[in-house]
Amino acid sequence: MTASTTLRDVIGLPGALPRLNASVLIMIDFQNTYRSGVMRLDDAERALAAGARLLAAARAAGTPVVHVVNDGGEGTPYDIRAGIGSISDEVAPVEGEKVVVKQFPNAFHGTDLQEALRALGAGGDLVIAGFMTHMCVLATAQGAFHLGYRPTVVAEATATRPLRAPDGSTLASHALQVASLTTVGDLYGTVARTVDDLTAASPAG
Repeated sequence: MTASTTLRDVIGLPGALPRLNASVLIMIDFQNTYRSGVMRLDDAERALAAGARLLAAARAAGTPVVHVVNDGGEGTPYDIRAGIGSISDEVAPVEGEKVVVKQFPNAFHGTDLQEALRALGAGGDLVIAGFMTHMCVLATAQGAFHLGYRPTVVAEATATRPLRAPDGSTLASHALQVASLTTVGDLYGTVARTVDDLTAASPAG
């Protein structure tokens, strides 16, 4: 089977990864929600470790960081006032890093994320990581594209879960992750396979 030409190639959008120090990093829903219980994700710990490395690299490069959290309300796995909905300690915000609270998959919808990016002087390149690949990561990458930004998703710093497919079969989490990242790469943005791939494209200086 031969892969089709991507829409990005058809319309002439760039395929190179951005410089981390010329981007804004958006850390989406790295909440304890996804580490245990009903919303536990396959490979959550691996993705969280990659997210921590990405965050450390961004801070070292002077890259602005925005954290996004989903607030589902009291008694839900997304209760940001409880431990289950808190941002995991490994990637917790530090003083001066913006936290955006959302209630929809697209982190731009009904939030002040775009205003925060303007205040940070975002030039267009956004680096995105977090949970879940097929839901909030994909929706935010699409939202960013629709607003004129150039999103890049770091694949190894995302994760998702197996779901029931329309034909009744179970779609493995890895297959759903790959399909979601392929959707990003077809039009909405670029995909860095690993944190190292992104930082290799971002030489110092």
